[in-house]
Amino acid sequence: MRFLHLFLLLFVAAVTTAQKQVSYLDEPLPAGWNDGEFYSQTIPIDDYWWTNFEDPQLDSLIVIACENNYSALSAIENIKKARAAWRIAQAKLMPAAELDLGWQRTKTSGNTAQTMYKESWYGDFSAAASVSWQADVFGAVYMRAKAQKKLFMATEEEYRAVMVSLAANVAITYFNLLQSMVQMEVIGRNVASQREIMNIVESRYESGLASKLDVAQSRSVYYSTLAQIPSMQATIDSYRNAIATLLGVYPQQLEGWPSEYTPLPTFVEPVGVGVPAELLRRRPDIRAAEKQVEASAALLGATRRDWFPQIFINGTVGFSADKFKELPRSRSLTWEIAPTIKWTIFSGGERINATREARASLDDNIFTYNKTVLNAVQEVENAMSSYKTSIAQIVSLREAVNQNNETLTLSLELYKQGLTEFQAVLDAQRSLLTYQNYLVQAQGGSLIYLIQLYEALGGGW
Repeated sequence: MRFLHLFLLLFVAAVTTAQKQVSYLDEPLPAGWNDGEFYSQTIPIDDYWWTNFEDPQLDSLIVIACENNYSALSAIENIKKARAAWRIAQAKLMPAAELDLGWQRTKTSGNTAQTMYKESWYGDFSAAASVSWQADVFGAVYMRAKAQKKLFMATEEEYRAVMVSLAANVAITYFNLLQSMVQMEVIGRNVASQREIMNIVESRYESGLASKLDVAQSRSVYYSTLAQIPSMQATIDSYRNAIATLLGVYPQQLEGWPSEYTPLPTFVEPVGVGVPAELLRRRPDIRAAEKQVEASAALLGATRRDWFPQIFINGTVGFSADKFKELPRSRSLTWEIAPTIKWTIFSGGERINATREARASLDDNIFTYNKTVLNAVQEVENAMSSYKTSIAQIVSLREAVNQNNETLTLSLELYKQGLTEFQAVLDAQRSLLTYQNYLVQAQGGSLIYLIQLYEALGGGW
C-alpha cells in the first residue's frame, strides 16, 4: 500500500507540474502594452495585405515566390518530417502485431555418440501471430506523443512565419527596385534640364554675355549628374537579381524586367495601426514559441512519469507441426501470454538528470517565448513610429522640391537677364537634384516601413 501511495503522489505531482508550466502562458501581457488609446487595430491583418498597393506585378511576384522559393519549400518539408515524427510517437500507444511463417529442415550428424552414430532428419512448419503492447497506465508514452504533436504544430507556425517574411521581402525588394528606377528617371530629367542650361550658357558665352567660368561650371554640374547613371543602373540590377533569388529563378530570366516605368504607390496619410495585447499572439513566431513551450512541458511530464513501473503485455498464438497438412489442426495450436511489469529502481542518476534536462529546456523555451514577445512589441512600435514620421517627412520634402523648382526657374530667368550670377543657377540645380532624390527615398522608405508594419503584425497568413 505504501508503494501504491507513493506512485499516486508522484503521478499527481508530475501532472500538476506540467499543468503549471502550460498555465504560465495564459498570464496576461504587461498592462503597459494594452493601452487602448494608443493601440487600436484598424488594418485587417488576415487579408493579403500586398493587394492594398494595387500593383498586379507585386501580386504575381508573391504568388510565384510562394510556389518556388526554396526557404518556403524547405519549411514544407520540415512540416512533413515533424508530422511523421508525431505519427511515430502516436504509434507507440497502439499494440504491435507480427506474423511469422516458417519452415525448417535439420539433419543431425551420424558420427557422434550423442546421436548413437545414426544420422537423422527433422523438419517442421510453423505459423504464428504475436502481439506486444505497452499499457501506458501512467501516460509517459502519451506525453511524448503530445510533445511531438506540439513540435509538429510549431513547424506549421514556422512555415507561416517563413511565408510572412517571404512576402515582405519580395515586396520590400520590389519597391526598392521601383525606387531605384524612379531615381534613375529623376537623374534623367535633371540631365536633360542641365543640358539645356549648359547650351544656354554656351550660347551666352559665344555672344560675349557669359564667362568661360560659367561654361565650365555648367558642364561640371551636367557631367557629375550624368556620372550617377551607371551607379544607379548597378543598384537596379542588384535588386532585380535579389528578386530572382526570392522567386527561385536565375537572374537572366528577369533580364529587361520591368520593361515599363512604374511609379511608386502613394501613401500620404498616416494609418492608424494598433497592437492589442492578444494581437501579438497571432504572430506565427510567437505561436511557434508557445508550441515549443508546450512541447517542453509535455516532455517534462513524460520524464516524471518514467519513474513509474512500465507494464507490457505480450502474446503469441500459432500452429506448429512436422507436416504441412497437419498445421491447421487443433492439436497443432500453440499460444503464450506473458504480461510483464518493468520498474527501474536504479539507473545511476539517468532519470533524475533527464528530468533536470527537461526542466531546463522548458525554462529556456519560456525565456525564448518572452523574448519573442518583447521583440514583437519592439518591431511593431519601431515600424509604426518610422511609418508615421516618414509621412510627415514626405509632406515637407514635396514642398522643398516645389520651392527648389521655383528657385531654379527664377534664378535662370534672372541669369538670362544678366541680373544675377550663374552661381545662383548652379546652387538651384544641385539643390533640386538633391531634394528630388530625398523625396523619392522618403517615398520608398515609407512603403518599406508600412510593409515592415504588416510583417510585424504577422499579416497576410
